[in-house]
Amino acid sequence: MTAVQRFAKRAFDLTLAGAGLVALSPVLAAVSLLIIAESGMPVLFRQVRIGRGFRPFQILKFRTMVADAARRGGALSVGRDPRITRVGRTLRRFKLDELPQLCNVLAGDMSLVGPRPEVPEYVERFRGEYEDILSIRPGMTDLASLKYRDESALLGRAADPAAEYVRVILPDKIRLGREYVARASMMFDLSIILRTIGAVTGVAREPRPQGGEPR
Repeated sequence: MTAVQRFAKRAFDLTLAGAGLVALSPVLAAVSLLIIAESGMPVLFRQVRIGRGFRPFQILKFRTMVADAARRGGALSVGRDPRITRVGRTLRRFKLDELPQLCNVLAGDMSLVGPRPEVPEYVERFRGEYEDILSIRPGMTDLASLKYRDESALLGRAADPAAEYVRVILPDKIRLGREYVARASMMFDLSIILRTIGAVTGVAREPRPQGGEPR
């Protein structure tokens, strides 16, 4: 992207993220109260992800699991994970758990559209492949978010979910991340945002990986 394109993308991010936080403030407040009512504090889940230039940052999400989920199981959420709360299942279904990342966008850690940020372990494992991807800010949604919207269910059908993620899904996400970097533009961002809204609301159906195991 040129300097002008980067400036326009950042201005677009700031405008939409700021407006989104204001417009969605009643929703954010209601979700927070529902989480507290069902499973107490904290409301937010924080996790270290790797951003532009391999800089770590804390990604924000509404907490969708029990407060001590890390002690009850692994890092990957697979199938109907019993650690996911009732409120959390609804939040995940409609991607409402991702809304706090609008704050990450305002802070400059993320963009509205861009390759989804990964945890340090996986970035280090594929560091060479991430050189191009992490030349830009990671995003709230991207091509991989659309393709792997039901990632947890797909992993639930794998014999070894962790190995399947590293062997099959993550390399494909990296491929899609590189595709985004190669095609990045304001029009492409708008198309991904519209496709994401369509997928979340059910207005449009995105192609999903087929077969018994995630592809």
